[in-house]
Amino acid sequence: MFSFLRIFIVLAVFVFSWMLIKPVIVLNSLNTEFANNQKSSVQHSVKPKKPEKPLHNVKLPDFAHIKTVSEKKRQFFNFLAPAIERENHKLSALRAQLLLLQSNAVTNLTKTEISNIIKLANKYKIQKNLTIDEKINELIVSIDEVPEALVLVQAANESAWGTSRFARIGLNFFGIWCYQPKCGMIPNGRSGNDKHEVAAFKSVDQAVQHYFYNINTHKAYKVFREIRRQLRAENHPLRADILAAGLLAYSSRGEHYVMEITKMIEQNQAYITAALEKSSD
Repeated sequence: MFSFLRIFIVLAVFVFSWMLIKPVIVLNSLNTEFANNQKSSVQHSVKPKKPEKPLHNVKLPDFAHIKTVSEKKRQFFNFLAPAIERENHKLSALRAQLLLLQSNAVTNLTKTEISNIIKLANKYKIQKNLTIDEKINELIVSIDEVPEALVLVQAANESAWGTSRFARIGLNFFGIWCYQPKCGMIPNGRSGNDKHEVAAFKSVDQAVQHYFYNINTHKAYKVFREIRRQLRAENHPLRADILAAGLLAYSSRGEHYVMEITKMIEQNQAYITAALEKSSD
């Protein structure tokens, strides 16, 4: 099966590669921001900036001052794992309800159930001209889990293990952009023509929820959702290393980013497993 799935993934990426747009979630801005901050700290001719006040009330671990790599990884994964597991549990429960509705004939659905399906379809950007049955089928594809290991290593990669300005000030561990004035933080390296900001969140749960929603709705991640659907259809587990192939549009680095994330999953598996076990206690 997995040989077939690998062929499927390659073909899927090829077919949908034309869709790759400037993603909602971008990696390079975080790394550039972190690098610029580090560089400016040693330029004594530049007057130090006043410390930026956090846009939240969450007490974060001081990841930057944890000297031991292993301890930094442990604390980082332990900090984020509970919110990620909560969101996956919520999506899993909602998907179970949809699967139950799918097994019923449309004529057996109540007006309330139909109304809820329509609202959910609008939220998840399902085509409006589909029948109720078709909307349920599409929702089952969109409303599903993202492996915790994949979410954790992306957060580590995007936020420089929780030390980036965006993570510290706005709880944005995923490099999520926003486009309304004062919706977040203005990147230091943003050009005059750009209007985007980096989103700021009031809680870790809110940031995690926004990440999952992007993955489950944005057209740039249609390949990801299709790989996940195929795994479900074949009754195989949602493996983080396989699903990472669907995140080609997550970064402008494309396949290099996917390879980096896949390698991080392998290298940090012990820390991830320990964090998830601790979160489940």
